Amino acid sequence: MGSSVVVVLSSRKRLHQLKEQLASLSPAPARLVAVGAGETAMADVDELNPSIARKRRQKGMATWLMPFGFFAGVTFTFMTDLDTFAFAGEVGSHLIGGLLGLGSGLMGSYAAAASVSSDSDDRIRALRNRLEEGNWLLLLETATGVEVPWTRLQEAKPQSVVRLGDN
Repeated sequence: MGSSVVVVLSSRKRLHQLKEQLASLSPAPARLVAVGAGETAMADVDELNPSIARKRRQKGMATWLMPFGFFAGVTFTFMTDLDTFAFAGEVGSHLIGGLLGLGSGLMGSYAAAASVSSDSDDRIRALRNRLEEGNWLLLLETATGVEVPWTRLQEAKPQSVVRLGDN
């Protein structure tokens, strides 16, 4: 995707007018999502839901932390020659050490994903406050290489326009 912006509007009528105007543009925006009372819920929009972003970060981190943890657990059992899991035999002991390392990698991915706040978290919090004040939001995503129609957005007299990011 290209750019993502959220337009904050004070009336639902303006929201629908702007959405129709933007949809009729050539090229049309890649995505237009109306958010607010009677529209899509904010929690259903991935870009406006920090918990979805946190889950995505956790899964991404788990893909490399879990294998690393497994190999670190196996290496640790080889290096220390501890017989903590002697009941499982030599190979079983190393395998259990690796599985414990794998579990540690999984727990680490949750901790790391929860401790990192996204740059857009503050902007999303401000948008949520605007929504709770009775405003409506219009999420606009353009295709790669297509400029955001800034003039059209300003003509709608929005309360604010928040840039979420350029991809």
